[in-house]
Amino acid sequence: MAASGGLDSTVLAYDLARSGHELALLSFDYGQRHRRELHAARRLAHRLSANHRVVDLSSLKTLFSGSALTNPDITVPAGQYTAETLRTTVVPARNAIFLSVAIGAAVSWDAQAVAFAAHSGDHQVYPDCRPAFVRAVQELARASTEGFGDVGVLAPYVTWSKAQIVEHGQRLGVPFETTWSCYQGLEWHCGTCSTCRERRSAFVSAQVPDPTEYMETAGA
Repeated sequence: MAASGGLDSTVLAYDLARSGHELALLSFDYGQRHRRELHAARRLAHRLSANHRVVDLSSLKTLFSGSALTNPDITVPAGQYTAETLRTTVVPARNAIFLSVAIGAAVSWDAQAVAFAAHSGDHQVYPDCRPAFVRAVQELARASTEGFGDVGVLAPYVTWSKAQIVEHGQRLGVPFETTWSCYQGLEWHCGTCSTCRERRSAFVSAQVPDPTEYMETAGA
């Protein structure tokens, strides 16, 4: 499965592991500023005793220079955000690229499926997290692997809210404090970027204690 080290993909990894699936985790280094997510993915693989590979796509950084996630000259939006400011966090076709690599790896490893943790909270801004994209990439996987493993694509949370994912993760015993969401990639979660705000809101909505160390509370 595609594992970023974030909250959503970590819950999915635990979900699949508890369901008896043998996991192989793929993470992607695409020159993102929040590289701490890769460390979180490594720790996840260790906890679940899963094979883990980090795919080096860092040379793509220059092609993705229009995103705040890959271009240090573009400020990550913070505070009250809008659909327009969130557009700066889009890395065009990121999931399409990652999943294409993962599908090829799945064929090579005789895996039955590739999984990723898209959810409904990302639908407005990120086109490669929407149900239409999932259906398209499922067809891509079918057409591109037919006769060579017939790999499926699983996106079980695509209609879920992030709060529902948090609720499910709590039932699974996921150690949320080991996951990484913040786009800034600092020592602690900044607490103000869009993904930190979404993370905080999800814990509140789910009525689950948030163990995340945010900058204003770290060391308190």
